[in-house]
Amino acid sequence: MGIVNRRNAVVGWLTLKVGKRVVKQKAAGAVPKAKKTGGAAAGALAALGGALLFWRRKRGDSSTDTE
Repeated sequence: MGIVNRRNAVVGWLTLKVGKRVVKQKAAGAVPKAKKTGGAAAGALAALGGALLFWRRKRGDSSTDTE
């Protein structure tokens, strides 16, 4: 009987599967929950400001080189 056989392979595979699940749960529990309030509003406000700045520059680009 060798060290590597079907029974040991199954036990090792199950150990890895269960171990991964436990580690993922511990990692998720260790990370503090982020506040989700205001993030979307800040992003929308930044996008609006960027669009207005871009639009203003494009509008003011009319060059008068006919001197």
